[in-house]
Amino acid sequence: MKKILSILLAGAMLAGCVLTGCSDSSSSKSDSSDGNTAKVADPIEGVKATASTDKYRNYYEIFVNSFCDSNGDETGDLQGIISQLDYLNDGDPNSGDDLGVDAIWLTPIMPSKSYHKYDVEDYYNIDPDFGTLDDFDKLIEECHKRGINVILDLVLNHASSKNPLFTKAVEEVADNKLDGNAEYFEIHKASYFDSDTQTISLGNGYACEANFSQEMPEWNLNSKKTREEFTKIAKFWLDRGVDGFRLDACKYFTNKETDGTEFLKWFYDTCKGIKEDVYMVGENWTDDSDIQELYKSGIDSQFAFKFSTSTGTIISNIISQGGMATAKKIMNYDNKMAESNPNAINAMFLSNHDQVRSGNALESQGLSSQKLAAAVYMLAPGNPFIYYGEEIGVKAPNTTNDAAYRTQMVFDSENLPDIYVNGIGDEPDVPTGGGVKQQLADKDSLLNYYRRIITIKNQNPEIARGRIVGTQGFDDKTVGAYYVEYEDSKLLIIHNFSKNDAKELTITDDMIKNATLRADLIPESSSKHTELKDGKISVPPQSTVIIKSAE
Repeated sequence: MKKILSILLAGAMLAGCVLTGCSDSSSSKSDSSDGNTAKVADPIEGVKATASTDKYRNYYEIFVNSFCDSNGDETGDLQGIISQLDYLNDGDPNSGDDLGVDAIWLTPIMPSKSYHKYDVEDYYNIDPDFGTLDDFDKLIEECHKRGINVILDLVLNHASSKNPLFTKAVEEVADNKLDGNAEYFEIHKASYFDSDTQTISLGNGYACEANFSQEMPEWNLNSKKTREEFTKIAKFWLDRGVDGFRLDACKYFTNKETDGTEFLKWFYDTCKGIKEDVYMVGENWTDDSDIQELYKSGIDSQFAFKFSTSTGTIISNIISQGGMATAKKIMNYDNKMAESNPNAINAMFLSNHDQVRSGNALESQGLSSQKLAAAVYMLAPGNPFIYYGEEIGVKAPNTTNDAAYRTQMVFDSENLPDIYVNGIGDEPDVPTGGGVKQQLADKDSLLNYYRRIITIKNQNPEIARGRIVGTQGFDDKTVGAYYVEYEDSKLLIIHNFSKNDAKELTITDDMIKNATLRADLIPESSSKHTELKDGKISVPPQSTVIIKSAE
């Protein structure tokens, strides 16, 4: 019935996605400025927020299928994203009317038969489900107007079995020709592969490595032909205005006979030759030592997976109230990565499209715990990545289904989106605080907490750019505190992980000279703001304070 209704009404729909519950950017702004909405004022009186001009940004991951449907076909698309850009960032860092992110990562948008698009058939086009290259060019234009950078998910480990380069290779192998398109892929005699390696049988005794799926043959990353093709692909998108790439499955670059670090250095340097300030972040879900090794390539960032997921450092320690342990782990990780690459920009996140959503993981812990989790990862050095909907507490309707992790964005909980993601459709789980419209009007919402965090970061550039130079224990395991230094500035960031107890702390000149309270993040607006007086400060439960030297 919903599909029929969508088709009948599609022609009458406005660009604001009425049927899907995805309102346009102008309506979002009017909703956020009514008399019931508490705008996020500058947390630091008289201090202006500044837009980023370097590689340090607050990222927002968009699973394109699920974000906003502009035409009523029950699939999110590029025009839908364009309609919501003023919600993400209206271009004025001091307006108080938007979330404030200044970069987005789009999951794969290239033609593919799968709903997730990680098996690419054509690296030079847009999947028809999402729009056209003209739509993409408009998205880039509108993003850059607002100071939003755009990075694309780029899949270099494998392609689709429908990719023309692979289908031609299969034809050639059938004729025993191995010096043509076969060189693009990991094609060998079947006896070459061990029993643990998944392959696609090509006949004539040959096979192609395919560890992810029978529909995903793996590229030969050592091949000159492959590297020439990747150079063309990178140039195609960077020349269109893309600001960088999220590289899928970096962990598997070394799965073959490839030196993953050498390949990554080659690709990063190649992209820098096309666009000097290109930004690149790698997916490397593995041990610290492997992440350190790949940082030697010079790549800007790699995702800090150990801190994410429902069982990762941040959420586990929030549940156990382990503040001190969290601060030490963040410091040790930051320092280790800097040893391999002094310019490394750590990439913290709570959850992504492959994981149980943080809204599910922290639901039983209450809203204050969700807010503390946001403060911990967003205020760590580097570039945080917000998974779309995380800022309003979106939950997955089924925590064992990848498609459910990619459920619909809720802009208005009174007008739910009609979006289907690989069979997951109908009505999504409504976040406890409602959708974007409802949470903009609630000064104590999770969304307004995220907005406040980002404003504070824009007012204090050393939070993202600084290096951690030590922790401060305060003789209390529930307090997580560390120092960051950037240029001539020093901050002390303090998180109180205790669920029930305020912490009475003493700030001495030995800790931070001529200390001043820079900002605070308190779960409930009804609570009084903290005050630093005569070196004493009381930090409420599950709150954060930022202290700076007045020198």
